[in-house]
Amino acid sequence: MKILVTCPPMLGMKEQFVPLLESMGFEAVCPEVTQTLSVEELIELVPTVDGWIIGDDPATAEVFKAGKSGRLKAAVKWGIGVDNVDFDACRELGIPITNTPNMFGAEVADVALGYVIALARETFIIDREIREGRWPKNRGISLENKTVGVVGFGDIGSNAVKRFNACGMRSIVWDPGVKEIDPKVASLKVWPGGVEECDFIVFTCALNKHNHHMFNTSVINKCKSGMRIVNVARGPLIEQAALESALQSGLIHSAALDVFEVEPLPLDSYLRKHPLCILGSHNSSNTVDAVEKTNSRAISHLANFLGIKV
Repeated sequence: MKILVTCPPMLGMKEQFVPLLESMGFEAVCPEVTQTLSVEELIELVPTVDGWIIGDDPATAEVFKAGKSGRLKAAVKWGIGVDNVDFDACRELGIPITNTPNMFGAEVADVALGYVIALARETFIIDREIREGRWPKNRGISLENKTVGVVGFGDIGSNAVKRFNACGMRSIVWDPGVKEIDPKVASLKVWPGGVEECDFIVFTCALNKHNHHMFNTSVINKCKSGMRIVNVARGPLIEQAALESALQSGLIHSAALDVFEVEPLPLDSYLRKHPLCILGSHNSSNTVDAVEKTNSRAISHLANFLGIKV
């Protein structure tokens, strides 16, 4: 049986998972992927395989129908985000599918904290200046006694709050799925209540039809001047044009973004030019340890779907 792998972090560790698949009697199909394959590419590939380990590709009903018309018997979404996968289509077509939840909370929270520190102390600007032969003395802000708003209190968000609290920050949390939080840990509010109190807002939640562009011009206008933004979740949570405008005006001081509305980030994006932006490559979860663990979990799920005991 053939297994298609389209997840870039997993593809970056072929030496680890290809032998594992082969030992189970599978043949790995590993195309070149920068971030995602297109619908057209997937419609050509997916029907030729028995199982699919999905990255952030557009796993649409159209793709799954093509797969079902061919050899596709099961799929696993590598990682925790599922906004790109049509699970309803899988159910209707009888294609078993799952994801690998609770795998990257600590890893992504580490990056979120790193971004908050970098924005506070402007370490990324100092690095750039020194490389140009200068010796800057940027004056940053302290984290202690600052307020950080965290959107989402799942595995990533709860891990992030632990880290922020350890830095002496006050945490506000927005998550409609959470009914109560220990007030010693964080203050639970209804979005966008409390944004005006925040020195930082950090996005850690899943993307769905209810929170698309939740951070928009209306919300930005409620924020305190000079607030800093971090997004380690999904790009479309933020209305990018509104963010760019607020960065231009200075209403938002700076931003650290691992994710964008269009990925990879277009070469002509304003964000590439703005000096107070840290830009990532949708890579916050990518550590050797976490990827190995998630690869094994995804393969185990898929093997079970395909009738192979692990």
